[in-house]
Amino acid sequence: MEDKFFTVKEVALNNHCPECYSTDGLRLTFKQKFVENTFYRAISKDTKHSIVCETCGTDIYPVQWTDDLERVVEYQERAFVPKAATFKLKNLTWIILVVVIAIVVLLNVYLFNN
Repeated sequence: MEDKFFTVKEVALNNHCPECYSTDGLRLTFKQKFVENTFYRAISKDTKHSIVCETCGTDIYPVQWTDDLERVVEYQERAFVPKAATFKLKNLTWIILVVVIAIVVLLNVYLFNN
């Protein structure tokens, strides 16, 4: 299964791009992992961040970061507050649970009354 992430926060950075040296194109994006299948939907505590220069269209990897850019990213990481981890069962799961519990109760009543 492929990991799915949703954007929690985007920050425009005024630092120079290591590739094109533009000061108006860097964007830092924080994303958080979520899982969704037939039975439940959950938001995980797992987060990731990425930097993209919108001027030259380049992904900026940590190896390319300057000291100034690294300090700004560290500050933004400390200021970032992820969404709370959640876990929610879907309707199909609730229906299955109710049916299974009803079957167990009925079997217990039937077996112990005979």
